[in-house]
Amino acid sequence: MSIKPFKNKIWLASPTMHGDEQECVKEAFDTNWVSTVGKNLEQLERGICDYVGCAHGVALSAGTAALHLAVKLAEIKRGDKVMCSDLTFAATVNPVSYEQGVQVFIDSEQETWNMDPKALERAFQKYPDTKAVIAANLYGTPAQLSEIQELCRKYGAVFIEDAAESLGAVYKGRQTGTFGTYGVISFNGNKIITTSGGGMLLTDNGEAANKARFWSTQARENVPWYQHKELGYNYRMSNILAGIGRGQLRHLEEHRIRKKEIYDRYQRSLRGLPLTMNPFLEYTEPNFWLSCILLDEGTKVTPHEIREKLEKYHVEARPIWKPMHLQPIYEKNDFISAVEGADVGKDIFRRGLCLPSDIKMTEEEQEIVIELIKSCF
Repeated sequence: MSIKPFKNKIWLASPTMHGDEQECVKEAFDTNWVSTVGKNLEQLERGICDYVGCAHGVALSAGTAALHLAVKLAEIKRGDKVMCSDLTFAATVNPVSYEQGVQVFIDSEQETWNMDPKALERAFQKYPDTKAVIAANLYGTPAQLSEIQELCRKYGAVFIEDAAESLGAVYKGRQTGTFGTYGVISFNGNKIITTSGGGMLLTDNGEAANKARFWSTQARENVPWYQHKELGYNYRMSNILAGIGRGQLRHLEEHRIRKKEIYDRYQRSLRGLPLTMNPFLEYTEPNFWLSCILLDEGTKVTPHEIREKLEKYHVEARPIWKPMHLQPIYEKNDFISAVEGADVGKDIFRRGLCLPSDIKMTEEEQEIVIELIKSCF
């Protein structure tokens, strides 16, 4: 095969700037609102809330910061159990440790690769006093949110929806990030829109939003001198970074459409190979943040071999998230699956691979990536 390595690397996912971002940032400079207050912050928060359909948004320095404040709002204390998605990035679960809670990891289901409601119910039966559930929408695909929501109601647990990867995804006609008592989105550089780094806490509870905003600015009391009754954090997003996000938000639908085109092209072109694409439920519309493949059981080719082949041609692919219960830091935590002894997440990690899903990748470039994948078989 006479394919030459790409001159410019094909990334998994990288920021795509349009020019609007620079205008909003310049406005912040020109008006000298460069710190943690200003028009960009107000408009980004309002714009995101209007888009997803929630009452309040608090723009923060990272999605992880938003998750941490959601855990605090759920009143997690030392020793409290929190049910967490197992197949996810560590940022989903680490904030539980910040508050000295204890994660119980819930296995995935095959239909979306997300938290399995059957496994979650088994976990609640074992730990009925669980304080909260944190469920992630993996790679932009909505979890079975209604079922998870209902189990949280049944057992009196606070539902925190980690929509860090799924901004723009829809579940039963409703935007993700709005199903939990608290929702969290990320604006990291590789997400569907970015502020370079940043995130947002979403909630319909105005009191909770005000509390999160208070904590995020060092919990400074409203008096002329510096007075603190509570532990606070330096978590507020700057007006500069919010300007990037404000400009990016104008292009969110455009980005989402391009991501879907990339997914659909992979699905069409890889048909016939011993693999499937990352699945989703028919009544959902993912944002297709990352396109992934799952090799059929028994296929001689491995994800590692495909990744190494692509790397030789300057194409970035990445393993599926390694499940949390397999991470050395969490190997002693409880792990619960729908069926005793099963481990769906481990199997997806073993057979899966994230493919380049960068919206700056041209159709021609993607076709070359596809030919490289096919050549592995």
